[in-house]
Amino acid sequence: MTALEAPASQATRRRGSLPTGPRGLLLGGLGLLVLLSAVRVISGANDITSSGTVGAALRLAVPIGLAGLGGMWAERAGIVNIGLEGMLILGTWFGAYAGYQYGPWVGIAAAVLAGAAGGLLHAVATVTFGVDHVVSGVAINLLGAGVAQYLSSVAYGDGSIPGAGPTQSAIVRPVPSISLPVLSSGPDLLGHLERTHLPAVGDLAGILRGLTADVSMLTLLAVLLVPLSVAVLWRTAFGLRLRSVGENPVAAESLGVAVYRLKYIAVTTSGALAGLGGASLVIGSIYREGQTAGRGFIGLAAVIFGNWRPGGLAAGASLFGYADALQLRAGSAVRALLLLVALLLIVVAVRQAVRRRLPLALAGLLLGVAFFLWYLVVNTVPNQLVGFTPHLVTLLVLAVASQRLRPPAADGLPYRRGQQT
Repeated sequence: MTALEAPASQATRRRGSLPTGPRGLLLGGLGLLVLLSAVRVISGANDITSSGTVGAALRLAVPIGLAGLGGMWAERAGIVNIGLEGMLILGTWFGAYAGYQYGPWVGIAAAVLAGAAGGLLHAVATVTFGVDHVVSGVAINLLGAGVAQYLSSVAYGDGSIPGAGPTQSAIVRPVPSISLPVLSSGPDLLGHLERTHLPAVGDLAGILRGLTADVSMLTLLAVLLVPLSVAVLWRTAFGLRLRSVGENPVAAESLGVAVYRLKYIAVTTSGALAGLGGASLVIGSIYREGQTAGRGFIGLAAVIFGNWRPGGLAAGASLFGYADALQLRAGSAVRALLLLVALLLIVVAVRQAVRRRLPLALAGLLLGVAFFLWYLVVNTVPNQLVGFTPHLVTLLVLAVASQRLRPPAADGLPYRRGQQT
């Protein structure tokens, strides 16, 4: 961190951003563990901290997190990438086709290249030709969906591939999975502790086992890309130049920074990450039309929630993945989710009140009470609302927990080489 960046970052923390550093993360993790344990004991829904739920949440968070990571790379260079959804779609189709034909690792490579091609197209439109970022992104979303639909009809429409059809591919083989020896496999000590259902201890064991048992190599790669992005963007000269392009491209150009080249690199990397997110949906499964289900847009929301930083967007993606995983479990787990959301909203409301943000505090308190009353009066959540619950929960918590956001100063602004400030 430079001397100029330090005061700004400290001021941002004073104004109420989420806690950072090892101490803040530890305190936040302990508080969340206590909250989850209390909800499990009160509701009797053991699924909310089970290793199965946590493992499913991790898998469901991966495509959202990768799309969000791609969006952050682009926006750090000043390009808004609304086309993440289309790049995800390209990643799913090419990942499934190449994965079935040549193996899962080739499928992953094909998905990355397809997403990168979508990112490159977005860069050509926005950087070289100055097309509005939103218009270009929407066009890529439409193009991605149309290309996938057309290619499916060509590749699978004749029924020559067993199990495939005009709207879906054949099953793609999975990549290898790993587990921690002794703790999550073999003697499986964490599994034994989880089954005791002891408050806090059993919950922690279930969470740790879900994060370390049968973890796909692709999931592990996606998780490692978060600290790698931090290292590249905040610990290297290349990252400093790229972020300067997103803050003030005119000043960066005056210092000899290749603005256009860095924008191209950032947006192409953005598409490659989104393509990898698409691969995570189909490797070990199949491609289905409409499979991405808006995850690219949710990834963009995670970027904003995370204040354009990798750790924050990972937290936002994890929240949605967890809520989505719960609705796949027993009905009691979805009902317990109402209680969890109620308590989370009340905690957030107290935090906002301490920071003297009274409108947000009042909104969080009212919503928290409403969810608590909902939990008390229903025994099961209606099936019509179960599928929508993760979206509703995520939007509410992200909205009430909003902080003072600070996007890159030149994000989305047009830039031409040689222009004056």
